[in-house]
Amino acid sequence: MTDGANIALYQTVARAPGSLIRDRKISFRIGDLWSVDGYRLDHKADGSSMGASLSLIPELEEVAQHGSRRKRVETLRRITALFLDGANSYNEQHVDLFDNVFGRLIEEIETKARAELSSRLAPVSNAPANVLRTLAKDDDIAVAGPVLKLAPRLAEVDLLEVAESKSQAHLRAISARRVLGEAVTDVLVRRGDREVARRVAGNRGARISERGFSGLVKRAEDDGILAEKVGMRPDIPAPLFRDLLSKATAVVHRRLLASATPEVRVQICDVLTKVAKEVGARIGPRDYRAAQRLILNLHRAGRMTEAVLAALCGEGKYEETVAGLAALARVPIDVADRLMGGDRPDPVLILCKAAGLSWPTVKAVIMARPDGSGTSSQGLDAAFANYGRLSTSTAQRVVRFWQVRQNI
Repeated sequence: MTDGANIALYQTVARAPGSLIRDRKISFRIGDLWSVDGYRLDHKADGSSMGASLSLIPELEEVAQHGSRRKRVETLRRITALFLDGANSYNEQHVDLFDNVFGRLIEEIETKARAELSSRLAPVSNAPANVLRTLAKDDDIAVAGPVLKLAPRLAEVDLLEVAESKSQAHLRAISARRVLGEAVTDVLVRRGDREVARRVAGNRGARISERGFSGLVKRAEDDGILAEKVGMRPDIPAPLFRDLLSKATAVVHRRLLASATPEVRVQICDVLTKVAKEVGARIGPRDYRAAQRLILNLHRAGRMTEAVLAALCGEGKYEETVAGLAALARVPIDVADRLMGGDRPDPVLILCKAAGLSWPTVKAVIMARPDGSGTSSQGLDAAFANYGRLSTSTAQRVVRFWQVRQNI
């Protein structure tokens, strides 16, 4: 009801069919809405319980139904400021009242005004749920983004609906939330682009299911940045961590080793050793006795050099190449054998870097591998880049671990 100077918003509850009683009146002066100094919301309670039905004020109905866009935007800003000014003191019934008013005012207003409302309401812990839901589902990311990123009151079911149906920009906004459940991250990993996957992996507040981790590990096969982010998560299941390391590049290994705690560093090196052993088991044993005798004689004569290794590669002498690399890198022959026979050249880069080899020799070693002749130019370019990023100290640290493991 209104007396011309005051606007009254009534919340009512049904006492009996066809009978409504007034439980509480929330009123404010119309002049306060347009004042410069601020806004006032006065509460009058009689102690009885409140219902959800609302009797909207005629003036707001007029603005919502017949007001110009400018008037609607102006009214929306005033009501928003009124809500924010007393949000900490409002109960759920008050919030529901504002929710209804916001819902009427945001119809058919420009994107800029909706985006402004979204930014102002998103961080509020008791922001009206329905208007948050409407803003979150807006196709324009300028409107939906703040709510998807920040609104703590946005329900998971609404996040799921947006994640299943909206754009990658919407998914990126969701992936930045402080807390995410497994159901939501499953969808983000499945539908999201590379940036979304990286954000999910790097979000420590995101809970990731085993299925989600499996999807991330698979996608990390051709994304070193993602592999690094996934590998640094403390909650990754051990079998998937092992799978990740077995397919990651030497650069990823280096970064994980550099950032890991001593305990995790030992685990990484242990996994790499086991992978190398499995690769060797698939290939089968080779007879290196003659090659080792040759390399030993060269070593004793002071002639086992990088140039000799490069020549052995060029002549296609595989056993001698492996024995020579093992001697220069100072690792057991079976370690060099397993790494050289692996599916990927990256572990070989560690041996070469530890031995201080130049890139032309490293390239020759890669090409000397059993499947080296099939290495593409893109593969060689990637190996060259990875070799340049790999530090000698990191490579030598891994090699020392292999040496210790061999002696245990």
